[in-house]
Amino acid sequence: MTKAIDAISMLLAERAVREGLARFARVLDGKLWERLGDVFAEDVTFDYGMGEQAGMPALEANMRRFLDVCGPTQHLIGSIAIDVAPDGTSAVSRAYVQARHQRAGDHGGAVFDSNGEYVDRWALRKEGWRIVRRDALWQTHSGDAAIIWSNAAST
Repeated sequence: MTKAIDAISMLLAERAVREGLARFARVLDGKLWERLGDVFAEDVTFDYGMGEQAGMPALEANMRRFLDVCGPTQHLIGSIAIDVAPDGTSAVSRAYVQARHQRAGDHGGAVFDSNGEYVDRWALRKEGWRIVRRDALWQTHSGDAAIIWSNAAST
């Protein structure tokens, strides 16, 4: 029989997940690719809307594909809902994301915005809470897609 965790442990788990989401936004905006492992498990699986992928090298390549070509970014993560499993070893979070991207070298120029939701499955690993599965559910995009995607036509 699996023992249920107490209320304090549940709140600490929720806090760790929230802090992980905040850390992720700062990793992206700082382009601190070497710190993705502070948020994601090495064996992460994910779908950012371009099909199923797996592993930290694929995740880093996915992030760099879009963010290395643009200038400053700001990823805002909010409206966070967290469901911690009764045994306290896993959780699911749902969080809205608004990602603003600016053209490199053009601080007053065009932007590209993506809005959607991150649905994450978390596991408590020896190194702490890590995302083991992410699904990015994009709902709107606006602006000049060429800012993040070199293959897109500029508007």
